[in-house]
Amino acid sequence: MRARLLPLLVILMAGTLLALGFPLAVSLAAGQQQRVVVDRIDDSARFAALAQFVIDAQGSGSTDADARRDLLQLELARYQELYGIRVGVFHRDDNALARSPGWWQLPRSGEGHKALQEALAGRRSHDPPQVWPWQTNGRLLVVSPVVLDGDVVAVVATESPTDLMRGRILRGWLLIAGGLAAAMLVAFGAALRLTSWVLKPVQTLDAAAHGIATGRMNSRVAAASGPPELQRLAHSFNEMADNVEEALEQQRAFVADASHQLRNPLAALLLRIELLALELPEGNEEIASVRTEGKRLTQVLDDLLDLALAEHASAEISLTDIGALAAERVAAWRPYAEEKGVRLTETGRTAVTGWADPIALSSALDAVIDNALKFTPAGEAVEVTVSAEGRSARVVVADRGPGLTEDELQRVGDRFWRSGRHQNIKGSGLGLSISRALLAAGGGTLSYETNPPHGLRVTVTVPRTGPEAL
Repeated sequence: MRARLLPLLVILMAGTLLALGFPLAVSLAAGQQQRVVVDRIDDSARFAALAQFVIDAQGSGSTDADARRDLLQLELARYQELYGIRVGVFHRDDNALARSPGWWQLPRSGEGHKALQEALAGRRSHDPPQVWPWQTNGRLLVVSPVVLDGDVVAVVATESPTDLMRGRILRGWLLIAGGLAAAMLVAFGAALRLTSWVLKPVQTLDAAAHGIATGRMNSRVAAASGPPELQRLAHSFNEMADNVEEALEQQRAFVADASHQLRNPLAALLLRIELLALELPEGNEEIASVRTEGKRLTQVLDDLLDLALAEHASAEISLTDIGALAAERVAAWRPYAEEKGVRLTETGRTAVTGWADPIALSSALDAVIDNALKFTPAGEAVEVTVSAEGRSARVVVADRGPGLTEDELQRVGDRFWRSGRHQNIKGSGLGLSISRALLAAGGGTLSYETNPPHGLRVTVTVPRTGPEAL
């Protein structure tokens, strides 16, 4: 969620900053150029006054007209030498009254010609085309009219180099870019803080929900930060978790109490059946059937009590030698396997460690191996393999029994479920459920798959990383 929310915030803030930065950069460039244009207009006004003085003398036939013209030419030459700006005074017929350098002519086309026509119409150059920093050959032409007795008699034109102006624009743009970059860094930091503030309660809630989903019913959310809506959601989640835990606790307590309370009446009932059997002929089939059902009911009650205790107990996880523990359980079950004529073998790695409750893992392996031996016919084999894959340690118990269908694989491990083909085999249908509950308390899992060409493969998995690294 952070990967989606953070880029969205960054893009929005970057778009906002760019939307502010571009107009600011354009305004800066226009301001720098306008400053140069105003300076050239002021200079043109001074030269226009001198030109009026010369033209007036020429028109009146004054004897000092040439002297005045020479003075104007000298002023233009000094101006061009000092500032590097081409300048000239031109009559309406484009003949130069004075200019510096002497070869310079007014442009005959483009924006320069347009500016000349505006000046001849009595308008000054207030808005020449914008010169940008990358236009290295750009020059700024400003043309102003010379008015005498209300008529435009000449124009003053200045053509300025733009190196200094473009340098000032570029420096201003660099400052703007630096400011935008700094603002973007600040905005990115603010976006990080905002996403963390918003998403931290969500992440905590997700972790707590995952904990409850995997059996850690004491997982709760500390609603101390984040938006008020998420704090209320965390509070509601905690209330829901409390109610669910209480309901499960009541269910476990009921199962445990019922199993315990039924044991005494059942024991008394079985005793009365035995007393009744003494008065019946030896080998009575009904008495034998009643005894079998009574023993099965006793086993169901014992398994129910074990299941309630397994779901309620907390695992005492420690670093365990999985290979040694599996070898121990195989050795314990080998006499029973030999009695049934089944080969019980152990393969794979002998030194594999993992984090598990040794007692819970031993009980789970006992249930799985017992189940495999129970359904494997004489002459076949049950193979126990220990391996390490990534962050998990695995014990695979593969038998050569009849196996299960795809539909049955979806239900195996459910409470009281037994395949319709195995109803005549001793069991309550709770052994694998108890094993799964024992493993889940320590972060382990139990999975099932077919073992071609026939049989069942049961995989017991425990983590190889400690609880603090999970």
